[in-house]
Amino acid sequence: MADRGAASGREGLDVARLRELAVRSDGVWRELTVVEATGSTNADLRAAAADGAPTGTVLVAEEQLAGRGRLGRTWQAPARASVAVSVLLRPPATEGWGWLPLVAGVAVAEAVTRLTGLSVGVKWPNDVLLPEGKVAGILVERVPTATGPALVAGVGVNVTQSVDELPPTPAGSHPSTSLLLAGASAVDRTELTGVILDRLAEGYRSWLGDRPGLRRRCLEWSSTVGTPVRAHLPGGAVHEGLATTLDDEGRLVVVTVDGPVAVGAGDIVHLRGAAPT
Repeated sequence: MADRGAASGREGLDVARLRELAVRSDGVWRELTVVEATGSTNADLRAAAADGAPTGTVLVAEEQLAGRGRLGRTWQAPARASVAVSVLLRPPATEGWGWLPLVAGVAVAEAVTRLTGLSVGVKWPNDVLLPEGKVAGILVERVPTATGPALVAGVGVNVTQSVDELPPTPAGSHPSTSLLLAGASAVDRTELTGVILDRLAEGYRSWLGDRPGLRRRCLEWSSTVGTPVRAHLPGGAVHEGLATTLDDEGRLVVVTVDGPVAVGAGDIVHLRGAAPT
């Protein structure tokens, strides 16, 4: 296969440095692999989980050919233009998993802010937004295995895409953008990946032992709480009102004319301004 990333002038990840940044004997991440290209890092780790791969396994791809997002959406990027990383965890608890997509979204927001200084927010449950549009998406999946349920969380961050390398914007959605288009022209993808993994590990530790602290952290980064929203639930129901807080399970509380509704899954539309999703 031709090295399309090299042909474009984009640098590959420094694998040795990334392992130094992310993998520690006493840390959450124990094994990290970087591949040049794959269909979907999440799909690969789902299969690995079923085959008994250990908690703390990390897979990074320079290019995803069939990346997936929430609600069946696809996610693609040119080679070496993005961060595409998935992690496998085997949580000891089976309750409170609704927090984990928020944990991943906050980790990305913290990393992007730390390395770029850009203004970042997390749209419930896990889209990472800049004023220019959506810069990152996350897919968290529960995987049944012989030893109990496992978690696979995938993160995709647009780093150096140009306007014509971004996917078309679905009707009513936030347009896609990249860190480059938002003004961050010198982002080190190796460092960005390492910081995302560091913040994700910290969020996971908070989920295990400090849920009140985790809730405060998620509220601080939320661009949804305090915003009028329309919530489209998987069964077809629609609720409209003010998003006011996150409950103890990580659900979005929407106060409607009929009272508060706790949304655990669904598509959220921000109604302020042009009402993008």
